Amino acid sequence: MIRLIYYELIKIFLKKRTYLGFGIVLLIVPLVEIAMKLEGGRYLSMAMRGLSRDFLFFGNIFNGWFVAHQLMNSLWLHIPLLISFVAGDQLAGEATAGTYRLILIKPVSRTRIFISKYITTIIYTVIFVFFLAALSIGLALALLGRGDLIIMNRNILLLPESEVAWRFVIAYGLAALTMVTIASLSFFFSSFVENAIGPIVATMGLLIVCTVITVMPVELFELPRKFLFTRYLDLWQRSFLEPIPWNEIKIGLLSLGAWTLSAVLGAWSVFVRKDILS
Repeated sequence: MIRLIYYELIKIFLKKRTYLGFGIVLLIVPLVEIAMKLEGGRYLSMAMRGLSRDFLFFGNIFNGWFVAHQLMNSLWLHIPLLISFVAGDQLAGEATAGTYRLILIKPVSRTRIFISKYITTIIYTVIFVFFLAALSIGLALALLGRGDLIIMNRNILLLPESEVAWRFVIAYGLAALTMVTIASLSFFFSSFVENAIGPIVATMGLLIVCTVITVMPVELFELPRKFLFTRYLDLWQRSFLEPIPWNEIKIGLLSLGAWTLSAVLGAWSVFVRKDILS
């Protein structure tokens, strides 16, 4: 099994499309963070203009932690698309390249081939998420230094610097698990088609539909939105609340796990029955 995973990793990282997501991140993250560095905190000053009349803020509030958090908020809706580029190609890419017959007539069982491809997809997803984390946090801290983290959502929360690092670790861990669900859905759609574009479009289409149902304040959607994975796509944000709602995080992880397991079992069912002559 380890050898199969090793070969699948080689296949992934020999494809040019694998590096598309990394390239986009390498372009956007430095561009945004350097721009915010040159902007000198005017964005934060404008956002806090109303608060400055009632509160006094000391220390370096506009710092690397703040920029890294803002960047994570801004990019996270776009990361599923970058993940699906590779996840959607795992099975469909074999059909596109005409190599299905070759891999499925090997003495290795289809289930082992399937598991190796899925584990490889998870490895790629985790690598990508933590590459984003290392680049965005590392560059932001190098450019803007450290300090307390101010969170401006419905409420204003100031987290002391001593708590910020481990909260980011939890946040990116939860984000990685969320993206594993997205990758699993794209992997599932990949088992049906013979072109890698199909799983990408299907994953994005499902994401859009579920997001609309999740955010629309329509009473008819009240029941279905409780079971949609899009309700927990921002689960990582809970790590920046005080106190951290661990019970809500647990419920979110169970929901995401159910979607992931369903997608994997569905993809496996299709894959082991696939006609190698087609």
